[in-house]
Amino acid sequence: AICGHGCKYGECTGPNKCRCFPGFTGKTCNQDLNECGLKPRPCEHRCMNTHGSYKCYCLNGYMLMPDGTCASSRTCAMVNCQYGCQEVKGEVQCLCPSGGLQLGPNRRTCIDIDECSTGKAVCSHNRRCVNTFGSYYCKCQLGYELKYISDRYDCVDVNECVTNTHRCNLHAECLNTEGSFKCKCIQGYRGNGFDCT
Repeated sequence: AICGHGCKYGECTGPNKCRCFPGFTGKTCNQDLNECGLKPRPCEHRCMNTHGSYKCYCLNGYMLMPDGTCASSRTCAMVNCQYGCQEVKGEVQCLCPSGGLQLGPNRRTCIDIDECSTGKAVCSHNRRCVNTFGSYYCKCQLGYELKYISDRYDCVDVNECVTNTHRCNLHAECLNTEGSFKCKCIQGYRGNGFDCT
């Protein structure tokens, strides 16, 4: 087959007869086909004609899907929350799995709330607060140890004089106190209990 004028974007299939490649039209396939003007329209929201093809665009709040349709980007699948989310009245809210976490500045990831520094933590008088990611726990104060007494765990005073964990001088006596100890130089010696002369 001979096409006297040629087939610019297509192939010659018979005497002066062209079969155009997709996206082109005209007797010699030299014109761009405006796909955006076709019925049915190839794009759900916005269409932009390009040379030999076209591009689809979506309105704000929507995301272009592989099939050319526009899906709401305000869905949990689109938002990419760290710990999941909920959809309320068309709005997507990321969630945090515990009360000890709060949404960070990007509204997608969760950051820790330090209950120990904010004063939200409640620990008994002989326990101290230790912050953890998403929570906290109460640990025995220094000078106390956790023991199981009368069907419950409690922080009880460590007797440093009995356990020999004091730093009293060789010439001093150890006196146990609540949560700590004192050192007193024995008779005939002077000092602070840690140094006796």
